[in-house]
Order: sequence, then structure tokens, then C-alpha cells
Amino acid sequence: MINLSNVKIAYGGRILFKNADMQINGGEKIGLVGPNGSGKTTVFRLIAGIETPDEGSLSITPGLVIGYFSQDVGEMGGRSVLEEVVSGAGRVYDLSIKLAAMEHKMGDPESGGLSDSEMEEYGELQMKFMDLDGYELESHAEAVLSGFGIEPRLQNLPVENFSGGWKMRIALAKILLLNPDVLLIDEPTNHLDVESIVWLEGWLNSFKGSLVMTSHDREFMTRLCSKTVEVAAETITTYSGDYDFYLRERVIRREQLIAAQKRQQAMLAKEEEFIARFAARASHAAQVQSRIKTIEKIERIVIPPDPKVMKFSFDDVRRSGEQVLDMKNLGKTWENPDGSHNPVFSGINGTVQRLNKIAVTGINGAGKSTLLKVIAGITNAGEGSADIGASVNPGYFSQYSSDVLNPDRSVFEEVAERLPLAGIGYIKNLLGAFQFSGDDADKKISVLSGGEKSRVMLATILAQPVNFLILDEPTNHLDIASREVLLEALQDFEGTIMIVSHDRYFLKHLVNRVFEMDHGSMNVYEGDYEYYLEKKGLAD
Repeated sequence: MINLSNVKIAYGGRILFKNADMQINGGEKIGLVGPNGSGKTTVFRLIAGIETPDEGSLSITPGLVIGYFSQDVGEMGGRSVLEEVVSGAGRVYDLSIKLAAMEHKMGDPESGGLSDSEMEEYGELQMKFMDLDGYELESHAEAVLSGFGIEPRLQNLPVENFSGGWKMRIALAKILLLNPDVLLIDEPTNHLDVESIVWLEGWLNSFKGSLVMTSHDREFMTRLCSKTVEVAAETITTYSGDYDFYLRERVIRREQLIAAQKRQQAMLAKEEEFIARFAARASHAAQVQSRIKTIEKIERIVIPPDPKVMKFSFDDVRRSGEQVLDMKNLGKTWENPDGSHNPVFSGINGTVQRLNKIAVTGINGAGKSTLLKVIAGITNAGEGSADIGASVNPGYFSQYSSDVLNPDRSVFEEVAERLPLAGIGYIKNLLGAFQFSGDDADKKISVLSGGEKSRVMLATILAQPVNFLILDEPTNHLDIASREVLLEALQDFEGTIMIVSHDRYFLKHLVNRVFEMDHGSMNVYEGDYEYYLEKKGLAD
């Protein structure tokens, strides 16, 4: 279907990959992995025809329909949500426009109706439209939007009324409705809650076409993809298994490459010793020249560097009192710009005990982030109380925390400002643990990616002497490797945690209780995340 052969892509003097091969076969589901900036998005853009290779070739079966969902959704406006999604249906949508125009002409007495040839064309178009299930197009769009949490009452609202996160869902719904032969999706779980992720997972599992996707959600990718393609170290490498298989096989291949390099170096050393010993002897001149030519033609085996990951562990945590938090009749109402009030939740009761690791769950808009803000003291409660216990020192991280970083400071300057008692050596070690070593520590905040900004904020918060972590989407923008380092650190954290995250793998391996925000109230599940999913009917 699609084949990349000996492809090279370079930007300026930087080579993303060269002599790279990749093949997409019918019905395959492929996980595209690799460090940030390695070229994964470029692979998508090549396949989608947005970019062309500097060298090599890209062949695509003629007539293949390719759908590409990227994080850049572009401008949306002038349509309702439903109309916007239906407009993405490709050929079937084009047919609907033609049929509607012909039907309008048929019903317009001043137009004279359709000619015999036009009536024949209308019949043919109608048959094609029926074959493509066109008369169910709108109901399919409604079902996809509902799967993404956009209720029927919202589907006829203007698309420009929606925030960027909701527009991402609308853009993804458009691509799914296209139902292409090959589906390219870049980080589809961003901005989705667990219910929407589970729905999307089911849709993609039943999808008959080929799928190539990136995701920082390990469980999502492992459940879907039976083949893994890595873009790293200036090449593209294919692994015939899921993400777990890829992790194991990558270690094996690296060990084999190191062994092969050692054998090659030993052989080269032997040849060079022969050349040095007999270079001055006329009787061996031909042999010496032959061996020189031979070793010059040998391509040296290079071991690619291990990808950088965060390396962090907490210092000893000061013990808090047994009761960390006591919530009594807690309520919060936001005031709208027009002076009206929007109740978020009310009557919340619950306690948090020392060493609890609690997931705060619920659909988008249920009040999860607001609850954490009230607990952290970022905003005041409208009613009731959220009392922090004795010797409790909370630390709060929000997915929007990076918005408060000073864009004019360097990474080092920003962290030093936030940790005024820390020495230069400590700050440099801390930044190194969060992948800011050497010149990276001198980068301006203004040029950092979303993931880099998140790492700066995590570094400053996690380095402080806190024993109660309040974390709102700490994994957003972090790649899988960084998420797992953070997970290991939080597993070893000897304090208390409340966390909002839509990463099921992360939560399954961390939490021992669940607080679910549900239509303005809170349900408490006295069990781990697997227990919660089972009770909600979301487990396997």
C-alpha cells in the first residue's frame, strides 16, 4: 500500500533520517515511536503528501484515501459542529452536495427541472451515495461526536463557540467520519477523558483500514498496535510486535549491535596492525594496499546514544499527620462574565489519609481541576471547608502551571528564582535530571516546547520539601519514557498524592483510591484504579 524506500529528510544541517525504509500494509495498526524531535511528525507529513523526501522514494497505491489528524487543527468557523464533522466525509460528502444541488433544481419550477441526461446522472449518483451509506452520514457523525463527549444538544451550536480542546475532538471526529483506507493520527488522546479514550479505542479496534499513530499513552497504544516503528538516531526501524515487545527487542538489538561493533573493531585493529608492520616492505606492498582499500570501504558500526529520559527521586519526606485533608460540605460556584453563576460542585465530603494515592476522575468539565485548586488554596471555596491536616506541606502542579513561567528568563534562571535557597550545583543536577544539561539549561523559556515547560515546572515543584502532592495532568506533553520515570518517582514518594490524569497505565500503577466527580457530587471508590474501572464497566 505505502512504501518509503531509502528516504532522507534534512532541515539545514540537521539530518532527521537517511536510508530509511518503512512499509504500511493493508489493515496494519502501527505505533510510531521515538524521542521528541526525532521526525515522527515528518513521517506523517511525508505519507500525507505535505512534504517530499530529499532523497529516496515514496510509493502509494493509486486511489488510496489517506486521513491525517494532527495537533494543528487549523481554523474552524461558519458551520455548526455537526456540519463541520459531516464536511470531512470526503467523497460521500461531495456526493451529498451534488445531489442536494440537483434536488434543488428539480424542485424549482423556474429552472425547468432536470434534463433526461441529468436525471440519469442523478440516479447514478444516488446509487453511489447509497452504496457509501450516505443516508446514514449524519447519524454516523452524531454517534462519533457523542463518543467524544459532545452531546446532541451541543452538536448544532456554532463550532467557533468551542475551545481549542473541544475543537481537537471535532477535528478528530471529522477524520473518523472520513473512514479512510489509511488513518494517520498524532496524539489522539490529548484533551480526551477516560470515557472518550475507551470509546475511541473501541472504534479504532474495529477500524478495517490501516492505522499509524503516535501516543504518549502507553496502554492505549499497546492495546491497539501490533507493530511498532521507531524513528530515532537518524533512521527508521521496524519491530514486528507491540510496544512491550519493542521495549524488549530494542534492548536485545542494542546488545547485538554493541557485540558486532566490538568484533568489527577487533578485526580493524588486526588489519591496521598488519598494515603498520608490513607497510615498509616492498614484498608485501600489494597486500598492504589491498587491505587499506578493504578497510576504507567498511562502514563503521555506530552505537546510537541512549535516548535521554528524566532521572528523578524524592529526598526524604517529612512525615505529616495521619489525616491530610478533611472536606466538609465543600462547594464551588464560578461567576460568569455576565454576572450569572455556574455551580461546579456542592456537598463534597471526604477525607484523605497519609500515604493515600488518589485519582480524581470524571468527564471533562466535571470539576476535577477546580476541586484540586480549592484544596491547594489557589481559589476559595464557595461553601464548606477543605482543611489541611497537621504538618502537611502541599505542592500543586497544574497542566497550566507553565503559563506563569517568565519567557525572558533562561531555564536555569527560572528554576533558581523558584528555589532561592538552592546552590548552583544542586540546581544544575536537578536540571540534568529533567533533561536540561549543558547548553539546554541556558535556553530561554520562550523557545521551549510544551513538554519542556512542563519539565521545568515539575522540577521546581518536586524539588521542594512537600509531603502532599496535588497534581493536575502532570503527564501532559511528557513522552512515554518520561512518564514512566515520573511514575516510578511517585510510586516511591513517601507522602500523599491527589492526581488528575487520563493516562490509564499511569493510574493503574499508582493509585489506591478513586474520587469520581459526577454531576456536581463526588463518589468515593475504596479500591485501586482497576477496581474503579470494573465498577464503572470500563474494564476489559
